[in-house]
Amino acid sequence: MTAQNQTIELKNIFSGPEVMAQYASVLGRKKGESPAGRLFLLGIAAGWMIGFGAVAAGIASHAVANPGLARMISGFIFPFGLGMVMLMGSELFTGNTMIFISVLDKSITIKALLRNWLYVYFGNMAGSVLLAAAIVYGGVLNLGGGAMAVAAIKVAAAKCSLSFGPAVVLGILCNILVCLGVLCSLTAKDTTGRILGAYIPVALFIMGGFEHCVANMYYIPAGLFALLNPAYAEAAAQAGINTAALSLGGFIMNLLPATIGNIIGGAGIAAILWSCHCRKS
Repeated sequence: MTAQNQTIELKNIFSGPEVMAQYASVLGRKKGESPAGRLFLLGIAAGWMIGFGAVAAGIASHAVANPGLARMISGFIFPFGLGMVMLMGSELFTGNTMIFISVLDKSITIKALLRNWLYVYFGNMAGSVLLAAAIVYGGVLNLGGGAMAVAAIKVAAAKCSLSFGPAVVLGILCNILVCLGVLCSLTAKDTTGRILGAYIPVALFIMGGFEHCVANMYYIPAGLFALLNPAYAEAAAQAGINTAALSLGGFIMNLLPATIGNIIGGAGIAAILWSCHCRKS
C-alpha cells in the first residue's frame, strides 16, 4: 500500500520503521502541496533555529584550543536547533531532501518537489543571513574581547577554502545523519523523544566536521560580516588566519557542493526507505 492510500493523520507520531517511512511519504506530499508563502516563512524560521544552534555552539567552544574538544562541545549544543525545527514544524531544506520518497511513491511530482526545495532553500538563506547580521552588528562577537569574532572568521574562511569534491562528500555524510535525525524524531511519541531522536545523529555530524548547507548560510555570512569590522579583521590577521577565500564567491563555492552533497545524502536515504518499506511487491 502506497502512502497516497494511507489514512495516517499527520498529528500522530508512530514508532516503527515501516509506518515511519509511510508517514514520511505522507508528510512529503503535504509539504509538496504547501503554499509558497508558507514554505518561505517557515524556511526563514528554520534558518533562525539552525542559526541559533550555531551561535550557542560558537559561544561555548570559541575559546577552546583543542579542536577535538571544541567539536565535542559544539556537538552537544548545536543539535537543539534541529530539535526546535522538528517541534515547531518549520521547513528545513536538508530535511526536505527526503521528500524524494513521495516522488518515488508517486504522490507528488518532481515539479512539486523542486518548488518546495526552491522556496525553502531561499527562506532558510534569508533567515540565516539575517541572523548572522544581527549577531555581528548586535555585538555578540565581542565576547572574549573579540575572540569569538576571530573564531567566526576562522570557521568561515575554512569552509570557503574547501575543495569542491571533498565538500560534496562531507555534504553527503552530513545529510545522511541529519535525515536520520529527522526520521528518528518521527518515531517518537512525546516531546523528549522527538528532541533526543534529532539530537544524537546531528551531534555526530557536528563532531565529524561535515558540511550542512543551511548551517553554512549562517557561519559564512557571520564571518563575512565580521571581516567588515576593522577591529575584527585586524585581530584575525594577527591570529594568522588566511581570509583570501572568505568572500561572496567563496560563499557560493561552498554552498554549491555542500548543497549537492546534502541532496544526494537525503535523497539516498529516501530511496532506501521507499525501497525497503513503501514499494509494492
